[in-house]
Amino acid sequence: MGKVVVESVDFKMTAILYRYLIVCVACVALLAGLQVPNFVDQYQKRLDAHLREVTVNLQAFQEIADKYFGGDLGKLIELHLASDAKPFQEEGAAIRKMVERKLRFETDMAALKVGLPMRALHVLLRGDPEILGEARQQYSYAVPLNRDALLFGAAAALLFLLLVELLFALARFSYAKIRRPKITSSTIPS
Repeated sequence: MGKVVVESVDFKMTAILYRYLIVCVACVALLAGLQVPNFVDQYQKRLDAHLREVTVNLQAFQEIADKYFGGDLGKLIELHLASDAKPFQEEGAAIRKMVERKLRFETDMAALKVGLPMRALHVLLRGDPEILGEARQQYSYAVPLNRDALLFGAAAALLFLLLVELLFALARFSYAKIRRPKITSSTIPS
């Protein structure tokens, strides 16, 4: 009889610990999910700032290209690169880098003109490494209480809870399989 009481207490303690674990997982997942829209927003603001900066830096060169090459920056770059003077060649390479950077940022900005789930996926899978690094390094945590943040938080909590439940179900199933006595021909009564 003492053994039944001990097993009952162990089962109750396990159930209590399991419930607390589930509550903790849900809270952590909710808070992590709330950060996704905030991170995407900070990424997009950084990208916009860099795009504006490179656009301003290229403006003088664009005006020269407009005046002499019908607006074609490529021809201005080619002229610099074809020059015999090393400083002009290096200037051409610098202008080309700025143009490539601007195009990269414009492409990234265009990809972010979709709904939040697709923006988050884009940032995760195809975000610009330079901007991602800056956003991660200078990220400021916040708990925004807007619809998008709450939906992401709830979805993250639900996803993590389902994952934990699935893992525990697999563990219980595996444990029951291992613990179940094997029936052999010697244990079957004749």
